[in-house]
Amino acid sequence: MGQIKVTKCPIEGLCIIEPAVHGDDRGYFMETYNQKDMEEAGLTMNFVQDNQSCSTKGVLRGLHYQKQFPQGKLVRVIKGKVFDVAVDLRTHSETYGKWFGVELSEENKKQFYIPQGFAHGFLVLSDVAEFCYKCTDFYHPGDEGGMAWNDPEIGIEWPEVTGEYKGTASAEGYCLKDGTPLNLSEKDQKWAGFKDTFKFQ
Repeated sequence: MGQIKVTKCPIEGLCIIEPAVHGDDRGYFMETYNQKDMEEAGLTMNFVQDNQSCSTKGVLRGLHYQKQFPQGKLVRVIKGKVFDVAVDLRTHSETYGKWFGVELSEENKKQFYIPQGFAHGFLVLSDVAEFCYKCTDFYHPGDEGGMAWNDPEIGIEWPEVTGEYKGTASAEGYCLKDGTPLNLSEKDQKWAGFKDTFKFQ
């Protein structure tokens, strides 16, 4: 079995991975990770840790990165739907400061690979979302950095979000189109904008 479809994104290093899904009247089966298939597609990263989170509608997590111990991440959604975003913080990159986003859901079963040197975050669009991701390095407490999710210099087009930028990452005044308030951690509402964020050399 196996077989995956890999689509390169406009920003170098980012890619969308779609596994082969084998379904019948009983349900479906798919390989969510196959090292051989990944290597044949030119993806030779080594994963050392799996994480999973559960979030409710309107939760926005990000934008996060590790500074001295950056992680590559292979992310997917096993329940619900999110809009997942990566921002290029590699100063040597032609797309430095650019962002790319993709909808991940239990229906489309897409996976999104984000290499080292990016800030990452996601917005929950369903009532509940369970989010899984593999990492190429372990989490190092105290090494986490972040940047404002709503910085107009980056200009991420978060779907369904309404509200007016007031110069900070505060979620105050922001909500989804159905009225669900945007829900960010206290830490995520205090990150600075792009011009003051960490730069990967």
